[in-house]
Amino acid sequence: MFDYTLLHWATFFSAVALLELSPGADMAFMLGQTVRNGRMAGFAALTGSVAATFFHIAMAAIGLSAVIATSATAFSMIKWAGVIYLIWLGYQAIFSSKTETTETETRPPKTSSIFMQGALISALNPKVALFFLAFLPQFVVQGAGPVSLQLLLHGVLMVIFGFFLQTPLILMGSRIPSMLKGNTNVQTWFDRCLGAIYVTLGIRLALSKMN
Repeated sequence: MFDYTLLHWATFFSAVALLELSPGADMAFMLGQTVRNGRMAGFAALTGSVAATFFHIAMAAIGLSAVIATSATAFSMIKWAGVIYLIWLGYQAIFSSKTETTETETRPPKTSSIFMQGALISALNPKVALFFLAFLPQFVVQGAGPVSLQLLLHGVLMVIFGFFLQTPLILMGSRIPSMLKGNTNVQTWFDRCLGAIYVTLGIRLALSKMN
C-alpha cells in the first residue's frame, strides 16, 4: 500500500510548492494579519486556513466536493457567502483607521478570532473545494491503495508541506509591525491597500464560475 516512485513524489511536492506560494485570499489574510498584529496573529491565520483545508480534503476524499461541482445552487450559495465575507473584511480594513482609537490600537484582536476568520475565508470558497477535487485525483496510482486513503494521504502531506513553506513568510513579515508602530500614516495606507486586496479577491470570486 502507498507504493509510489520517487518521480511521483518529486512531481507532487513541486506542484504543491508552486500552488502554496501563489497569491490568494488565504495568503493575503495571513500576511496582512502578520504585518498588522505580529507573528502570533499570522500563525493563527495560517492554522485557521489549515483547518479549513483539512475540511476540503475530507470532502474530496469522501466525494462531497462532487456535489458542489455538479450543483449550481450549492456552488452559488457558498460562493456568495465567501464574496460577502471577503468584501466585509475589505470594508473593515479600509475604514478601520478612521474608527480606531489609541486604546484599541494597543489591544490586538484575539488569535481565536483571527483563526476563525482564516478558516472562513478558505471554507467559504467553493473554488478551493473544486480545486482539491481536480488536483488530488491526479496523484492517485492504480493498485497503491484505496482511492479515498490515497486522496487523504496526499491532502495531509500537502497541508503539512504548505505549512512549513509559509512559515518563513510569517517570520519575515513579523518584523514589519515594529516599523509601522507609531507611524499612523503608513499604517493607514497599509490597511487601505489590504482592504482593496480583499475587495478585489471578493469581486474575482463573484465572477468565478463552476467550470
